Amino acid sequence: MMNREIRAALVWVGGTAIVTLGGILAFKLGYIDRDTLMRVLFGINGLMFAWYGNRLPKTFVSDLRVRQVQRVSAWCQVLGGLVYAGLWAFAPIPVATWGGLGALLVGSGVALGYCLSLREA
Repeated sequence: MMNREIRAALVWVGGTAIVTLGGILAFKLGYIDRDTLMRVLFGINGLMFAWYGNRLPKTFVSDLRVRQVQRVSAWCQVLGGLVYAGLWAFAPIPVATWGGLGALLVGSGVALGYCLSLREA
């Protein structure tokens, strides 16, 4: 029997592939422009990042510090992914590119900083 996590990951891969192929087809047929295609494809990446962040604290670990790190890392990943997807949906493309990258880097930096602060305590 297939693990639930693996099944969910395969659904994400399949869904992303379908949206990508559908977007490329719509672009080639002239239904959408290049900017819309980019926004859809990059926006899906942000949503996937947020979804995996949401899954992170649902894995059970007995150590209290590891659970704290999971929660903080998950919040950083979810918020960074949602900001990334939101920027790709609504902001101009140069702002979405750099702002989205910045959101993911800030989230990763906060999570890393939190991990390092626990190590010193």
